[in-house]
Amino acid sequence: MYSVPDQTGKLVVVTGANSGTGKEATRRLAAAGARVVMAVRTIAKGEQARAEMLARHPGAQLEVRRVDLADLASVKEFADGIATGDTPIDLLINNAGVMAPPTRMTTADGFELQFGSNFLGPFALTVRLLPLVLAAPSPRVVTMTSGTASYGRIHFDDLQWERRYSANFSYAQSKLADLMLTKHLADIAAQRGWSLLSTAAHPGFTRTNLQTAGASLGRDKPKRSLLNSLNILPSQGVEQGTEPLLYAATSPDAVNGGYYGPGGRFGLVGPTTTVRSPRSARDAIAAARLWTEAERLTGVALPTQVALP
Repeated sequence: MYSVPDQTGKLVVVTGANSGTGKEATRRLAAAGARVVMAVRTIAKGEQARAEMLARHPGAQLEVRRVDLADLASVKEFADGIATGDTPIDLLINNAGVMAPPTRMTTADGFELQFGSNFLGPFALTVRLLPLVLAAPSPRVVTMTSGTASYGRIHFDDLQWERRYSANFSYAQSKLADLMLTKHLADIAAQRGWSLLSTAAHPGFTRTNLQTAGASLGRDKPKRSLLNSLNILPSQGVEQGTEPLLYAATSPDAVNGGYYGPGGRFGLVGPTTTVRSPRSARDAIAAARLWTEAERLTGVALPTQVALP
């Protein structure tokens, strides 16, 4: 099992920290000494997860704050609240997301739900928090993507899937967009001489509520996603499935623009390894175009000047 290095004195923000990989990452980072802000959509669920972690690690430093990545006003409110503390953020983990709602749904701002929640919300959060992130001595931004990014395509002519919605392909687009965000932010950091590491991870086929929660949106009864119904595929528990994320977030061997995931069967299970990004994620021109489009859609842009430590 991956051993998280000492995180004493570090401030970490984890989205979706109340369940699945976000909860496991939060627990292990806090156990290693980090002070973790649990960024969650539902405060009650966040407090319950916090109580469970404190029962296991009484000395853990955990704070629950609300953010809804499907609402840009909520993202701004969260970022503004964090900024009032004026404490550098050593690590931002963009973990939260939604997977494959059966019908097209929209965010508070009118974006297709998966593109909005999985990409535009994390994009806006990352850019808004960037001044605090860059104020840390060795900061990282880690974004959770998915193996589905390998068959995702960025439909610039219909990013919001208004013509013909596909639950699985729109999810794949949002996860490819996350990977492109990671790569483009890494390029920006290198060009501007920032000490920031921008990395990405995917959990393979890890058993969490992600497979059922999104597939059940808009339905009276829970529904299992197509992936989760394929019992012949190898899968793993959340402890193992969170390790690529923790590696990307804390390993001294992780590199800027690095992408990490399971190295076992079909890339779905097993110990963490470096993953080769799909060619579409390595298209720098498309990534720059997507970044510009995200700035336009969210109204959030990179600061022209950032005070570095």
